[in-house]
Amino acid sequence: MRLLVVEDDHLLNNTLCYNLSASGYNVDAAMTKAAAISFCKKQQYDLVVLDVNLPDGNGFDLCERLKECHPDTAVVFLTANDMERDMLKGFELGADDYVTKPFPISVFRKKVSALLTRIEKQTGGDCYTDGTLSINFSELTAALAGEPVMFTPLEYRLLKVLVRNPQIVLTRQILLEKLWDADENFVDEHALTVAISRIRGKIERDGLQYIKTVYGMGYMWIGGMKK
Repeated sequence: MRLLVVEDDHLLNNTLCYNLSASGYNVDAAMTKAAAISFCKKQQYDLVVLDVNLPDGNGFDLCERLKECHPDTAVVFLTANDMERDMLKGFELGADDYVTKPFPISVFRKKVSALLTRIEKQTGGDCYTDGTLSINFSELTAALAGEPVMFTPLEYRLLKVLVRNPQIVLTRQILLEKLWDADENFVDEHALTVAISRIRGKIERDGLQYIKTVYGMGYMWIGGMKK
């Protein structure tokens, strides 16, 4: 998923981007309202983390403009102002959450994860296809070149994390955290290794590679590239 962080405090912006990237998200950073508008003209974001007070405008105006063009983009406001009227204004503009500074980064990461998980369920974006491999995560069905493929529930959860983050290196720790969050069952290192190996054995045929091992780091979904 792609996120945009709009925050004019350099340290906080860098901290948020680092932690969200470490969680497996593709993150862009903007320091001003103008820079944020430029980013949003080029592509659509799943979530925008938006400071209320910006050097060239305010986050409320930016949120209103953003929602006019991309109503499905989620918005989380960041502000040092906890006044009720400002919070209500943010929600009236379509904000999904409102976080008052200062805040624990670990709590913020959980808020973002929970929000994006909810959005994913609401939008029904539960299918993957590349012309050869097709996966329906809602119905737990899959096919490779038209032939049914059977996955375990753990393998489906792992596949969903991978295909939702293409071309991004996901560390083993990130994968374990996301799999644990999925149903609150602990998944250990051995189970992850076995699941990766089994998935590869089921879908990597005829010279196709779907999962790339990035040695010393983790795994990357590369979507059926020729070996």
